[in-house]
Amino acid sequence: MPPKTPSEWDQRYRDQDLPWDSGIRSRELAKVLQEQHLEPCRAIELGCGSGTNAIFLAQQGFTVTGVDCAPTALATARERAADAGVTVEFHEVDLCRFDADFEPFDFLFDRGCYHCARQIELDGFLATIARLSRSGSLYLTLTGNANDESDEHIPKVREEEFRTELGELFDFEMLREIRFEDAGGIEGPLGWSCLMRRRAT
Repeated sequence: MPPKTPSEWDQRYRDQDLPWDSGIRSRELAKVLQEQHLEPCRAIELGCGSGTNAIFLAQQGFTVTGVDCAPTALATARERAADAGVTVEFHEVDLCRFDADFEPFDFLFDRGCYHCARQIELDGFLATIARLSRSGSLYLTLTGNANDESDEHIPKVREEEFRTELGELFDFEMLREIRFEDAGGIEGPLGWSCLMRRRAT
């Protein structure tokens, strides 16, 4: 099961026990950017880990902030961003108990953050994404899919849970099934890709 506390997450990175960290930029993220014709803007990756997708967004011209609760992951992310020659602001935060002072972002992205955070402290996570978004902000979350019974180690979400938990803040623009990608060209587990737009407040 995924870790529950920041110290547990960080220990997993110190131990290099990272089944979720493929090191491959999300093809679904790239696909959605193209489909939506999303121009570079202020973006944040929630649970950015070692920075693969935050760096990809910066390479596309986005002004990127990456946040995670694991300092070991963030140290790796900073090194990788420097090696890639891009600028990303990385910050250590607990997304379920958020106390950082950021202006709202135009685009929020997470690959597997929401599906973990909702098992830890859903109300805290919802308060965080409410603070980090504004009317019109887009939020793309990639999660485990409850229609897949083959892998019990990945947190999973049902369609009705998306609509119940996130529907008060966001209108749903797209929800589709995807496959996560693993290293070596291996198809990963079944997932959801959910794109939402923040409602007017």
